[in-house]
Amino acid sequence: MGPLFGPEWKGAAVNLYRLLQKRAAAGRPVRVGLIGAGKFGSMFLSQVPTTPGLEVAVIADLAPERAREACRRVGWGEDRIAATRFTDNSMTMMESADVEVVVEATGHAPAGVAHARKAIREGKHIVMVNVEADVLAGPLLAREAEAAGVVYTMAYGDQPALICELVDWARSCGFNVIAAGKGTKYMPEYHASTPDTVWGFYGLTPEQAKIGGMNPQMFNSFLDGTKSGIEMAAVANATGLTPPPDGLAFPPCGTHELADVLRPGNLGALHHSGQVEVISSVHRDGSPVANDLRWGVYVAFEAPNDYAMRCFQEYGVVTDPTGRVTALYRPFHLIGLELNVSILSAALRGEPTGVASGFRGDVVSTAKRDLKAGEMLDGEGGGCVWGKLMTASDSLRVGGLPIGLANRVKLVRDVKQGQPVTWADVAVDNSDSTYQYRRAMEAAFAA
Repeated sequence: MGPLFGPEWKGAAVNLYRLLQKRAAAGRPVRVGLIGAGKFGSMFLSQVPTTPGLEVAVIADLAPERAREACRRVGWGEDRIAATRFTDNSMTMMESADVEVVVEATGHAPAGVAHARKAIREGKHIVMVNVEADVLAGPLLAREAEAAGVVYTMAYGDQPALICELVDWARSCGFNVIAAGKGTKYMPEYHASTPDTVWGFYGLTPEQAKIGGMNPQMFNSFLDGTKSGIEMAAVANATGLTPPPDGLAFPPCGTHELADVLRPGNLGALHHSGQVEVISSVHRDGSPVANDLRWGVYVAFEAPNDYAMRCFQEYGVVTDPTGRVTALYRPFHLIGLELNVSILSAALRGEPTGVASGFRGDVVSTAKRDLKAGEMLDGEGGGCVWGKLMTASDSLRVGGLPIGLANRVKLVRDVKQGQPVTWADVAVDNSDSTYQYRRAMEAAFAA
């Protein structure tokens, strides 16, 4: 009897790298159009020279020369730079016949929605690094992409896609998911942080931050809770897990106690089973949490029967006191260095690495201080509002202004500190295409 699997066997379980090798051998590399050569885009670009079969055809950036310099900085040779087109016109770039996958890495929500819709119309797969845009209108963008026969996907390497992977693993194994999310450093006072105060919370002086080229508004959005809300809304919309009704609780929790803290009925840490939650790397008194998960992601799940529970014990699985609940975690994420997984999954498998399947979570602009009519909101990470995670039903009920549309919009009514800013509180340009698309998404998924 000969070998079970000979050299001609063509099994289905072929991994991404093997599929990529086939494309490379056939002289048909996966060709990418990148929009935005900032930090995330640069991290992705650094991996291209060591990924045979993957090429960047075009880079679109508001400053093409800056994008060229970014390529040099991450190690591209002049030959590779010369073979790559650079442009400041992202819309025209997506019309290029040699672009198979578009990567949207701008971080600007309205631009992200426009780019995604253009890519879909042009028949390109779209990798949405721009989580802000995904939370603003991802469910409708995903529906459009499916109808057009292209892939719309979250970006692997960013925490939402990694969380989706853990949830998918647990469910595929037959486990009930209790909670999933990520870690961060959290204190309640961070919600009031502004670009003027942010560096003190990071332990930096403004001069040190300036030397490091650090953007205060961007870093503030990570600190004040907005990014956590955005990322958990994206996970909820993709996985079917739901937000806690009063927003994220940020319970302090180390990796050794995930199963104990994130268990059904443990009020104060979880509101309900099957929710998204962010855990804090510091206690409320500012002291560090042991074995923190500040840079990582996790999924908490439970054994479906007594036999599986015994298996947990036999194989050294860390559980809660009942022996039924446990958790799996990944201690860090590599941002753009891992983006290839999404690109190749879309191009070679036709599969997303996380995609919105409904409208379950939203991020609503919430006043950092008493706001007065006539003030101009300054967007995510600014001095006026932070983004609070809410259930989509609660957001629709109060008419919440999504954080992705809270930039350069004027208040027409006073809003008290801690209160949501609503559509009725601001002067909205009803002719704005992003506003119209968001409202269309709300109508399409209101049920």
